[in-house]
Amino acid sequence: MKQILFPLLLAANLAAAPAFAESPTTEETMTKKMEKPPVAEQRPHSYERHGYTISDPYHWLKDQSYPKIDDEDVLDYLKEENKWFEQNMAGQKALTSELFKEMKARIKEDESSVPQKDGDWIYWTAFDQGAQYKKWYRKPAAGGDDILILDENALAEGKEYFRLGAFSVSPDGKLLAYSYDDNGSERFDVHFRVLATGEELPDVISGTLSSLVWSADSKSLLYGLANENWRTDNARLHVLGTDIKDDLELYKEEQDGFTVGIGLTQSENFIVIATGDNETSEVRLVPTDNPTAEQILISPRQKGREYSVEEHDGTLYILTNDDHVNFRLATASLDNPGEWTTLIAGSDEFYLTDMTAFKDFYVTEGRENGLDQVEMRSYTDPTKVERIAFPEASYNAGLDDNPEYDVAKLRLSYESMVTPDTVYDYTLADKKLATLKVQEIPSGYDAAQYTTERLTIRARDGAMVPVSLVYKNGTKLDGSAPLHLYAYGAYGYAVPPSFSTTRLSLVDRGFIYAIAHIRGGDDLGRDWYLQGKLMQRTNTFNDFVDVARGLADKGYTTKGRISASGGSAGGELMGAVVNSDPALWGAVVAHVPFVDVLNTMLDESLPLTPGEWPEWGNPITDKAAFEYIRSYSPYDQVSAQDYPPMLITGGLNDPRVTYWEPAKWTAKLRTAKTDDNILLLKTNMGAGHGGKSGRWNRIEEVAEEFAFILWQMGMTEAEK
Repeated sequence: MKQILFPLLLAANLAAAPAFAESPTTEETMTKKMEKPPVAEQRPHSYERHGYTISDPYHWLKDQSYPKIDDEDVLDYLKEENKWFEQNMAGQKALTSELFKEMKARIKEDESSVPQKDGDWIYWTAFDQGAQYKKWYRKPAAGGDDILILDENALAEGKEYFRLGAFSVSPDGKLLAYSYDDNGSERFDVHFRVLATGEELPDVISGTLSSLVWSADSKSLLYGLANENWRTDNARLHVLGTDIKDDLELYKEEQDGFTVGIGLTQSENFIVIATGDNETSEVRLVPTDNPTAEQILISPRQKGREYSVEEHDGTLYILTNDDHVNFRLATASLDNPGEWTTLIAGSDEFYLTDMTAFKDFYVTEGRENGLDQVEMRSYTDPTKVERIAFPEASYNAGLDDNPEYDVAKLRLSYESMVTPDTVYDYTLADKKLATLKVQEIPSGYDAAQYTTERLTIRARDGAMVPVSLVYKNGTKLDGSAPLHLYAYGAYGYAVPPSFSTTRLSLVDRGFIYAIAHIRGGDDLGRDWYLQGKLMQRTNTFNDFVDVARGLADKGYTTKGRISASGGSAGGELMGAVVNSDPALWGAVVAHVPFVDVLNTMLDESLPLTPGEWPEWGNPITDKAAFEYIRSYSPYDQVSAQDYPPMLITGGLNDPRVTYWEPAKWTAKLRTAKTDDNILLLKTNMGAGHGGKSGRWNRIEEVAEEFAFILWQMGMTEAEK
């Protein structure tokens, strides 16, 4: 089975000052009901950049010993906010419990994946009834008993947090390399297991942040370590049985902001060592049977050029944006890897996103008019193209798990906002889709009871923004319905119009659920992404607001009856739109929000920063970027005005959006806002960017979020 991988100084009085105004002692906070929310103390702190003086009175909430977080003032403040959250959500516990039960009832507890052959073995995963985590199984392809090879539940036992990182079986099928993170910091420890006996080898590699790729002889493993700034700037080789400190560094990236990744070509003939940031990439290949051989540099990096590489029978296939924003597919020889010849030209209509090289054919994936397309293509006849037809007008589809090189059928995944996750095999000989599995919903689900739509809303600059909707039949489209609007809008990530069982808990209560495919994502092609980054970033925020207003104008809802949510960069979106248009929203949830944009982009010691400058701009060297970021940074633009009810979350161990961003934002909002609407901050003290781990824990947090929205929208069970 191929590898699997699951984007300043403190004020002088810090030690003596209390963390928040009039804070009771720790013992009192455990028993005494809080009469008012905690108010973080403002401590003078300022700095100058580009002729501006920036005041940041909540700077102290960034623990100066980070990534170690031991400042008692900081921890006490976060605990007080958590207590305020618990106290205010106590009245919604019955609703949260009901939502959790119905969400859980829609999930098949003993869910299992569709088995897939890889070499001499067939692999799959399964949950036990009631279990939080998966078990990994295999059996001989020639026939034989099921064999449990990894139990995530056993690894997670006694831990507040657990996340499996990489899972990679050696080419000879005898060894398993796997990694996990048990605190949310996204630094994974690699372990090795003898699959025949279950014996754990003594080799343990700590602090990785990468895929795990075996050499062809199954004797060594490639991996990457996270550096002190949580960036993988290396590719290393470990020979089993040797001391980790003697591992060979195969590649070291010297450019700040570039991250190194490792992988395999589909043929498994070459290991791929790729490095890049959000706009530039560079790729090297090394033979799988000789990972210490001289590396083949495909083409030296050129700023703004991205490319990825596949290989088939000595020919390289390069997907690149060098002459068209929507990418072209080129070929080259191994002997002359930098000489590229166009095979598929870039297109204004078709956005080419991926290419996979199988033995007898290759597959291209992309989007046309914002909809996923999968095409089979011939190596020998460029005109021979077979596009797979999918049954709905709006959907999410693509290649699924296809580990083998020589195949006669393809594994595909498919879903829509009304169609549960479906796994197909597409047989090349008869060009037919065979349904292998449809997501089972034990409590019952009838797609005929729901309607999905895809429409476009005109943004203020004339851009037509796609929106995907789902609602229950009979929902009145006269402006009276509540509507929940979701988006992300960054890094070229297109939010798919996919199926969600948890979403039904809002839809069944009368909500219209909408996904805004705003700029910053690449839903309509690469240029759609470029129109939402750097000095065009505010298009993303404007699109979201204009979609909300447009849906109200079309009678789907009414101003003030719209709830909204987003996480990470989508949390930045939430921060921007509550600043600009607070009266639009009935309730807003911002998960691990990237809201302290200016300060974070000015701090190049943070793991998020140097690699993010191509996405947001570099305010350290560029005054225009500084001024532009400052003009929209949610934390910097908090003002004295009414704000909607808000729930904000963070993770103490989050390395992507550090805990102090939501904490500082909450503190500033609490002081500045002129309304009495609820403002809650919940910090997961033992988790990171993704919130709690375990499938039930994650659902519980969704139930909590929905309970908050229903409460603030006046739609609690008592009022239903």
